[in-house]
Amino acid sequence: MNQIEQLQQLIDTHDRIVFFGGAGVSTESGIPDFRSVDGLYNQKYKYPPETMLSHTFFVSHSEDFFEFYRDKVLALDAEPNAAHLKLAEMEQKGKLTAVVTQNIDGLHQKAGSKTVYELHGSVHRNYCTRCGAFYDGAYIKTSKDAVPVCEKCGAMIKPDVVLYEEGLDNDVINGAVRAIREADMIIVGGTSLVVYPAAGLLQYFHGDALVLINKGQTGMNAKADLVIRDPIGEVLGAIRV
Repeated sequence: MNQIEQLQQLIDTHDRIVFFGGAGVSTESGIPDFRSVDGLYNQKYKYPPETMLSHTFFVSHSEDFFEFYRDKVLALDAEPNAAHLKLAEMEQKGKLTAVVTQNIDGLHQKAGSKTVYELHGSVHRNYCTRCGAFYDGAYIKTSKDAVPVCEKCGAMIKPDVVLYEEGLDNDVINGAVRAIREADMIIVGGTSLVVYPAAGLLQYFHGDALVLINKGQTGMNAKADLVIRDPIGEVLGAIRV
């Protein structure tokens, strides 16, 4: 039995599946990750990407922050790939209970997934730092101002993404923990499980099937029931539900 057949058998015999995903899920949609050879950490900027995506930098170097954010993070034209579409289909068929994602691109929702816990926020939500007015991603992308400002009160707008030095949203964390705790199977895809506290959520999984789909090594390979190193879109795209 090959790995796809093994995965198929596991999916067929479980019905409270949770998908836990990272940047590798979206690279097949053309969105760069951070840590691969072509990732943002290995590109040359005036400041390191982790500095530019920090709360301190957002406040102290707002213009540089938004230049980088628009250029490298705000991928509004990206389309869901086979992995996103299959996960949405699995949810619709009653096999998948939730997606827990470290990504901020909104591609799971664009593919049709309904229960999505976005641990690090979303580029599609942006709020005025003074009055709380909502703005979509297109407003940030097309703003003629180097630093986008609120049309109502003139204050700076902040993307609803979790920057370095910021904490995760408690409601999102609690929802993700509940889904993981109640799952009978978890599929971890496109993440090396090195980003905390997000990766630590897997400690709440007490089901009987753990599947890892990731090109590189992860810290949980030894605990997994099945490890697949092939592209995630290719793998999930071959599954029947």
